[in-house]
Amino acid sequence: MTAIPLRATGLARFGIALGLVALVPGFAQADDAGRDEFFWLGEMNKATAVINSEAGLLPKDKVPAIAAAITKVLADGSQPGAKRPSTVISFEPLLIKAGGVEVTLLHAGRSSQDMHATYRAAILRDDLLSLAKQLEATTRTLVDLADRHRETIVPNYTNGVAAQPNSYAHYLLGHAAGFGRDAERIREAYARVDRSAMGTTVLNGTGWPLDRDRMAGYLGFAGIVDNAYDASQISSMEHPVEVGSIVTSIALHTGHFIEDVMTQYAQTRPWILLEEGGGNTYVSSAMPQKRNPGLLNSTRSDASAAIALALGPILQAHNITPGMNDPKDVEANSAVVAAGVETLAGLDKVLKGLMISPERALEELNSDWTASQEIADILMRDHGLPFREGHHVASEIVTYARANGIKPLDFPFADAQRIYAETVKGTAFPQVLPMTEAEFRAALDPAAIVRNRTTRGGPQPVELERMIVAARQNLDAQATWIGDRRAHIDAALARLDKDFASLSPK
Repeated sequence: MTAIPLRATGLARFGIALGLVALVPGFAQADDAGRDEFFWLGEMNKATAVINSEAGLLPKDKVPAIAAAITKVLADGSQPGAKRPSTVISFEPLLIKAGGVEVTLLHAGRSSQDMHATYRAAILRDDLLSLAKQLEATTRTLVDLADRHRETIVPNYTNGVAAQPNSYAHYLLGHAAGFGRDAERIREAYARVDRSAMGTTVLNGTGWPLDRDRMAGYLGFAGIVDNAYDASQISSMEHPVEVGSIVTSIALHTGHFIEDVMTQYAQTRPWILLEEGGGNTYVSSAMPQKRNPGLLNSTRSDASAAIALALGPILQAHNITPGMNDPKDVEANSAVVAAGVETLAGLDKVLKGLMISPERALEELNSDWTASQEIADILMRDHGLPFREGHHVASEIVTYARANGIKPLDFPFADAQRIYAETVKGTAFPQVLPMTEAEFRAALDPAAIVRNRTTRGGPQPVELERMIVAARQNLDAQATWIGDRRAHIDAALARLDKDFASLSPK
């Protein structure tokens, strides 16, 4: 798909600088596939002609001319550079010009309120599927990277400080789990958006016996918005807010990952970097030794821009009466989703450009005491020492080691025995360190720590295998769900085209 420039109207309304989001590669925005407001107004008119003619709500002798007028307006709007009106009041004059005033017999029981609510839902529905597709692709890249780094042991950080050794695969699968919940949120939101407002008119329905269910079916919706007041006054205002919250979650997850990588760039010898070239990095204009992580910076900026845009519908929906148009702008709401897609596309490129050095990561682990908790765990689990007492022993060992510049692999076992004895002196606990030297050394081996975990959901090989398999199954299910939703819409519209074609004179 081609890159699509975002339209400025909604962005300006949010007060966001237009430079925040300029192009979104690969975003299947509604007008990219021709499914913009004009398209959906045409589909509604086609469906109305079919349904109402069969229900006796349109005089049969008028139907061919009405169908011809609809066909002409849609054909004219499909010409290169042609205007494609986006409102009922600007679309209808074209119908009248093509078929005379009798074409407005189509308007029985209809209003711009329910028609606009319907195309907004249809366009947002398409946007959600594009977001879901990019999320599925990016998460799959994340899981693929995890699969390749099952045995790569790296430091993990809490409060910005190296905390424990972990499998890099386990770390990545944690991020994939967060994106998995975003995928769930998309599916849940989609089910609420995938409801037709057509036939509810303005507030409380109409005296015309319209077949709302058949209309929903022709437009590819799973069902109708049940309450007529809800259709255009309540639900259509909350849809962009809910979608904005999903984009926010995706952007936050992206930003968290990016910031974790960025901390390595402050080190002189990082264990994770971006591969140079290909737009990933660029050389400083003044300092020839620098390779600035441009892709990380731009992806983080994209995530921030997405959050800024996603706040727009919330602010616009605040403190207004039901049904007002403030948060309903199609262009602005599509821009929110497009910013989410752009953020995920950037993260996908980051993941594909990462260079991880297992050797350097292990060196960093062994240069500090990120494995020290294991000493306390073993003293409690295998030798009955209360955790807090064992924690005190391990902490004293770390304090002594750092004061004397001793790394974990070089720490004398005799000093460990001495510090243990001094720490527990006068207590009821064993006065001699109950660990053998082999146990002590194993407790400080990052790879052994990871390998010997037994917690369900931990980084040990058997659990990594289970989680990777489950992640791939979830991604396959997500891809199937996206394909099924798109196929359902396409099949419904094809059925409408076929039935509409029968109205034209042979």
